[in-house]
Amino acid sequence: MSIFPTRILLATDGSEEAELAAMKAVELADATDSELHVVHIGVVPTFQESYPGTLGYERGLYEQIEEESRELLRKQSWQVKVTGGTVAGTHLRMGKVDLEIVALAEEIGADLIVMGSRGLGGLRRALMGSVSDSVVRHAHCPVLVVRPEKEQAA
Repeated sequence: MSIFPTRILLATDGSEEAELAAMKAVELADATDSELHVVHIGVVPTFQESYPGTLGYERGLYEQIEEESRELLRKQSWQVKVTGGTVAGTHLRMGKVDLEIVALAEEIGADLIVMGSRGLGGLRRALMGSVSDSVVRHAHCPVLVVRPEKEQAA
């Protein structure tokens, strides 16, 4: 058993933090000769999942979110390739972000999950929760959370 990963899962949402995570994932995959898989989770509003008769429910909203998510995944995979990485697989999931990332990591046998963090403040994190915190707590494998560098005060 190697201490180096052989299969890396990059979870992306298209944010700047996710782009930093993508660069780190490509670097790690190249250095360890690992497969790199990319996942994007389309977030479906709760009312869409549970209450199709609710005010604001639109027929086709799920399909619209799925199509936008598919396009974002395509762009993120292309960016990985542009930076010199090789994408072994792309995965589109719909649902609760943290649960879907953890489930997919188990399904593909990922040895490492790489994701960005937006760095929510303490109160917002306490109220909303943090996707990266939840993935770290529930994943069967190590999770690398990539954070942007803070600018140094002069």
